[in-house]
Amino acid sequence: MVWLHGGAFSFGSSNSARLEGKSLCRHGEVVLVTVNQRLNIFGFLDLSETAGAEYALSGNAGTLDMLAALEWVADNIAVFGGDPGNVTIFGESGGGAKVSTLMAMPRARGLFHRAIVQSGAAIRLRERERALRLTEAVLRELGVGGGDIAALQAVPQGRLLAAIGPATTAIGASRWPLLDRYPFGPVVDGELLPRQPFDPDAPEISAEIPLIVGDTKDEASLFLSDDDAVWNDTLTEEQLRERLTPIAGGETDRVIATYRRLHPGTSPSRRLAATLTDCNFRIRSLLMAERRVRQRRAPVWMYSFGWETPAFGGRLGSPHALDVPFTFDTVHLFSPDHTTAGAAALAAAMSGAWATFARTARPDHGSLPYWPAYDGERRATMMLGETSRVEDDPGGETRTLWREIVGAVSAL
Repeated sequence: MVWLHGGAFSFGSSNSARLEGKSLCRHGEVVLVTVNQRLNIFGFLDLSETAGAEYALSGNAGTLDMLAALEWVADNIAVFGGDPGNVTIFGESGGGAKVSTLMAMPRARGLFHRAIVQSGAAIRLRERERALRLTEAVLRELGVGGGDIAALQAVPQGRLLAAIGPATTAIGASRWPLLDRYPFGPVVDGELLPRQPFDPDAPEISAEIPLIVGDTKDEASLFLSDDDAVWNDTLTEEQLRERLTPIAGGETDRVIATYRRLHPGTSPSRRLAATLTDCNFRIRSLLMAERRVRQRRAPVWMYSFGWETPAFGGRLGSPHALDVPFTFDTVHLFSPDHTTAGAAALAAAMSGAWATFARTARPDHGSLPYWPAYDGERRATMMLGETSRVEDDPGGETRTLWREIVGAVSAL
């Protein structure tokens, strides 16, 4: 099992306590590899037009690092007791996007055989034109002339990092704001990455790879925790509208009315979190699953992680990245709030299902109910919690709502 860490291709590391692999390896009977790679401006600054042929793949330097890690696994993992013919790549958030990217890379074909995408389905990535505009903005911010690679290499690390924000702001939002999430991330360059990962359909080269995909119930609560109006639950209806209009545009009234009806008696703050969870995370997981199902080549399993953390008085619910220590069965290392019998049992079940999937290409595990594969009719979804259950098409109305909105934006 090869773990690709999160952080939106911009930050993060595999060197943290919650990613300690002893429990997963011991109980799951797997060999675990965790890797790091170049990130943000150091891994994804596209100098292909500025610096010539030597830098033709520079916009995907961090992607090449992921490929190199998988090639190392293929060449060396047998020495550690692993099977190079049975490799599972998995990751959360930006790590899930890395998995998505590898699934569309011809050079990665044959280097992995299963995939798990947690809260990070990447439907679209940067197009070459946007990547090059970002490079131009960075060079302007740094005062470096085009083609002067020596001057660029002499810029101190701190100045390079400081240029990220202004350059990203200068090029503005992506045309696909709900699908293209990474200003500094892989670029669809026509060579290393010849197509979008999952748009307009799923890539043929990974059609036979069994896949698990899902997210957490309250993804957006983590990202809203520094918003005082949301954290203190004082957000007004008008402020809710102001925050949703840039996302939903002409469908704002419909979105607000839908979530008000589906979440009766809840505050604007809670409804904002539910709305952003669905449009920023869940819709991408669903699109990935649906587009894979249409290929009819390999099974897909969908899940929703719903265990709620008692930290901060329970305000976060089941936020983004909460599932990671459950994946590794390290909840006992993460927080005293999580050292409960229910949390420990869920961690054992989830990590066990992930390891079973890696070994057998199915997530069947004795601690979980039978988990049917996802399809376009039943849409069976494993609701992971202290009492896990399978639910058909959870949130079906909002699934339809955001599919329509995403489709309208993509047609522009």
